[in-house]
Amino acid sequence: MNQNATHRRPARRLAAAVTAAAALSAAMLAVGPAAAAPAPEDAPVLIGHRGAAGTAPENTIAAFKDGRASGVDFFEIDVQLSADGVPFLFHDNTPARTTNVEEVFPGREDDPITSFTWEELQQLDTGAYFSERYAGEKIPHFDAAAEIATRNTGVFIEIKSPVNSPGIEQVVADNLSEDKNWNRLLEAGKIEVLSFDETSNRRFAEIAPDVPLQQLTGTVPDAATLERYATFADSFGTNYRTLDEAGAQRVKDAGLGLGVYTVNSTEAYEQSVDLGVDRVTGDFPIQFSRYERGLKVFPQNVGVRIADSVNDVPGADLQPETGEHVILENTGNTTVDVSGWLLRDAANNILRVGEGYEIPAGGQLRVYTGPGTDAEDAYYNDGTANVLNNGGDSVALWTDSGSLQDTFAN
Repeated sequence: MNQNATHRRPARRLAAAVTAAAALSAAMLAVGPAAAAPAPEDAPVLIGHRGAAGTAPENTIAAFKDGRASGVDFFEIDVQLSADGVPFLFHDNTPARTTNVEEVFPGREDDPITSFTWEELQQLDTGAYFSERYAGEKIPHFDAAAEIATRNTGVFIEIKSPVNSPGIEQVVADNLSEDKNWNRLLEAGKIEVLSFDETSNRRFAEIAPDVPLQQLTGTVPDAATLERYATFADSFGTNYRTLDEAGAQRVKDAGLGLGVYTVNSTEAYEQSVDLGVDRVTGDFPIQFSRYERGLKVFPQNVGVRIADSVNDVPGADLQPETGEHVILENTGNTTVDVSGWLLRDAANNILRVGEGYEIPAGGQLRVYTGPGTDAEDAYYNDGTANVLNNGGDSVALWTDSGSLQDTFAN
C-alpha cells in the first residue's frame, strides 16, 4: 500500500469537511434566548470532550446531547470492547472512578473495564458520580453516539487503550461502513478517528484509509517523528499546556492538521488560537461556542469567579493551614452567599464551600483541600488526598443549585 497516497486523500476530504462543518455550525447555532453573530470563519473547529464532560457525566447520552445542543462541530467519544466483543463508550481502564461498581460488583473496582461483559456493563450506573440528576445513566453502546450526532455535529472517535481491546480497529471500521447512522456521518465528513497508540492508528489506516485519522501524543515530537505520523495520519493532537510556537510550526511543516486538548478556559482557548490550532477540544463546549460568537460565556454568573488555583504549594500539598487551594473572588457589587458551592476538576474531584460563607464585594475566599482553621476568608475541606494536579489543572465553579459560574485553567 502507498501510505503517502492514503494520507493525502483523506486529508483533502477532512479539510473540506472542516470548512463545511464550521459553516453549518455557525449557520444553525443559537444558544440562549437570542443568537449573536456566527463564529469567525477562521475560528478553529470545536469538539466537546467526552461529549461535554464539564456539564454532564462523561461518555453518556446526556453528555452527547449537551455537546450536540452546544452547537459545536463534533463531540468526542472513547470506544473499547467488552469481554464478549461489544463496542461500548467509556474512558478509563477500570470502572472505579465513574461508576457504582463497588455496589454492583464488590471487589471488581480495579478490574479492567474490558473484562466486563456487555450485560454486566449495563448493570452499572455511570451518571450518579457526577450528580444525582444523572442517576441511572448507563454505559452507552458505540452506536448510540451515531444516533445522537447529526450532519452538523459529528463524532471524534478515540480508540481507547486498544491493547485491551484486540480487534477494535476492525470493529470500528465495520460499523462506520455498515451501520446506516455511522455511514451517514462518514459520508457527510463528520467522522474522525484518533488514538494515542501509533500501532493502532497504523492498523486502522490500513483497514479504512479514507477515514480521517489523528495521532495523539502528550507533547509535540521532533520533525522526523511528525513526518512518520504524516504517512498514515491526517492530523496531530496534543496537550495545549505543552504546545509552543516551535512545536506548532513543526506540526504544520509536516503537513498535519493541529488540535489541542483539553481546553477549559477562555484564556487557554485564546492561547491555542494564537498558536494557529485547527481544532480545540474542551469539556465545556457551550462556553466556547458562546465565546466564539461574542456572547457572555457564563450568562448565569452572579459576580464570583475563580481568581487562582494554587496547585503546587511550597511543602506538602495537604499541609495544615497552607496547603493546596482555590481562590474565589467576588467581582460584583454585592455580597454573595457561596454556602454549599462546589469546585469540580476535570477528573471529578470536588471541593465544597461550607455553610455560612459569604464573599463581600471585592473580597476573596480560599477553599483548601486539606486541614486547617476555618476563617471568614478560608474554608478547609479536611481532605486526606490531594485534588489539584501540580502540573496544571482545570476547575469549574458551581452554585449549590447546579448553576455553572466560571471555569479556570492553569
